[in-house]
Amino acid sequence: MGWNWRNGFQEVANTRPLFLTIYATVIIGVIFSSFYVFSAIYSKPLVDSSISWLSSPPSAISSHNVDSHPTEPALNFSRSATVGLTTGPQSVLMPPIWQVPSQTKKMPPLKAFQLTKELVQQRVKDNVIIVTFGNYAFMDFILTWVKHLTDLGLSNLLVGAMDTKLLEALYWKGIPVFDMGSHMSTVDVGWGSPTFHKMGRQKVVMIDSFLPYGFELLMCDTDMVWLKNPLPYFARFPEADVLTSSDQVIPTVVDDRLDNWQQVSGAYNIGIFHWRPTDSAKKLAKAWKEMLIADDKIWDQNGFNDLLHKQLGPPVDEESGLVYAFDGNLKLGILPASIFCSGHTYFVQAMYQQFRLEPYAVHTTFQYAGTEGKRHRLREAMVFYDPPEYYDSPGGFLSFKPSIPKSLLLDGQHTIESHFSLVNYQMKQIRTALAIASLLDRTLVMPPLWCRLDRLWFAHPGVLEGSLTRQPFICPLDHVFEVNVMLKELPEEEFGPQIDIKEYSFFDNPSVPRQVKDSWIDVKLCQEGSKDCHASNGTSPQGVLRFPKRSNEETFKAVFSSFKDVKVIQFSSMQDAFLGFSDKTREQKFRNRVKRYVGIWCCVTDHTPGHIYYDMYWDEKPGWKPKAPQTPADDHPPL
Repeated sequence: MGWNWRNGFQEVANTRPLFLTIYATVIIGVIFSSFYVFSAIYSKPLVDSSISWLSSPPSAISSHNVDSHPTEPALNFSRSATVGLTTGPQSVLMPPIWQVPSQTKKMPPLKAFQLTKELVQQRVKDNVIIVTFGNYAFMDFILTWVKHLTDLGLSNLLVGAMDTKLLEALYWKGIPVFDMGSHMSTVDVGWGSPTFHKMGRQKVVMIDSFLPYGFELLMCDTDMVWLKNPLPYFARFPEADVLTSSDQVIPTVVDDRLDNWQQVSGAYNIGIFHWRPTDSAKKLAKAWKEMLIADDKIWDQNGFNDLLHKQLGPPVDEESGLVYAFDGNLKLGILPASIFCSGHTYFVQAMYQQFRLEPYAVHTTFQYAGTEGKRHRLREAMVFYDPPEYYDSPGGFLSFKPSIPKSLLLDGQHTIESHFSLVNYQMKQIRTALAIASLLDRTLVMPPLWCRLDRLWFAHPGVLEGSLTRQPFICPLDHVFEVNVMLKELPEEEFGPQIDIKEYSFFDNPSVPRQVKDSWIDVKLCQEGSKDCHASNGTSPQGVLRFPKRSNEETFKAVFSSFKDVKVIQFSSMQDAFLGFSDKTREQKFRNRVKRYVGIWCCVTDHTPGHIYYDMYWDEKPGWKPKAPQTPADDHPPL
């Protein structure tokens, strides 16, 4: 362009002055016209300030930069946007992500959302497209997925909608979406169900459809989040046909190189993988699709692993970490599990912290409470985006300090017995806290839960040998509690009123509003009869309320009715705080409820079945010991 302009002026210089004047005037007019057009395009307001949360466009440069901690994402939804315009021949016409379509216009017909090369081209940048898909049940996961990417300055993304309800919802939030035409149910289908496997097959069909378009494809499950821009990492391996995550839990490298393919024993995980549109990758995608079509009993991930392991080796070279796989021509790389994290390497081992690395992603695998458990884990890590009302419960919050003796936490060997002693001590306090939260109609902010032993699906010696799991460690709530049951609405006539809970990191989350953090009272349990220890609503100048241990329901109601407008009541401990409900019917309903809140530990090495049930009322059973069910008749939750 510069060469043409310079030659144009040279040509003008050789003509008569009149033509020079005319030519210069035309060129200057073009310059000013171009300037005006581009100014109009880029100065147009990007979004109406009245739109709802998560419809506001993100900033181009996230405050979650490479130097920030992965559990401190930018949560300010009111920032102005400077991203969303992608490169490419049609990109200037594309609205930024999160820009809500005009409410005066009708939604385009369904045909406009069909997957085509032209539709994908509108979002591609640097020849890369980032894709996830799901149904309406995963709407909040999808919003979280998109928000993390746009916070990282990435706008070259698309979401596949498996039902029209999701497609419409995403369209009206300004999120690029295409119709997968699968017309699936809008509810959570559950891991391992036939519908779940059908969703997996849709992923394979999508990959096979995308690759012929000629774009690099980063395919993701919706139950993962991006913490750092991964595209520069993938660009380090330009020869790779496929880069895949894995379920590897034992480190094979201690830096950010690809995992050592010869040492990886975990399955290749198809929740995060990057495909280049090479002949080898297209051949793999086609073979994978044909395999699944031929046999509907094959799980998509197993099929992917089987194909890649048809031939594994030799290495492509001595440096890259790539390996020939599948047909001997495909170049495969296994992403390091320390920074492309599974639910184990991130939430249990915190492998990236121990290696002083920055994680790119976390995928909520290795967890035990379905979709609710995945959501809760992301909330514990403060990487899940909730609407503002989530952070300000109308009835206020209740919290407490766990108050764990050092001997239970650190002394002795890490055994099944010492693990259960530690967990049971905490469980009893949580049980009391749940009762008080129910009594005061407050949301319980769960304490951090300490464990000595890991939980898995199979027999193990406490922690996996070779892993970096520290003992003791703060374990995810779903290691002990059935999070899905705790969050489920149970019939009140049988289980009493619902008891809402929040994650242990709740008050550390920047999204908790100031009016919550500034409305706080500390409750110090004391021995009745000791100095200044009596049932009273009087607090010290520091805002501390001394409150007698072993108080009954009436005392709680009388004292704390004065603090209904206080957002947070924090107890110094729950040890012997509450005698129980005076109404025996309510007490029984509460017991029915919380008995169902606890799960199992798994698994011992010398017995089948190998799991051991947690018991919320272990302390009422003299001589209780952690033991696996001895007979099939014993294999049930505690009565």
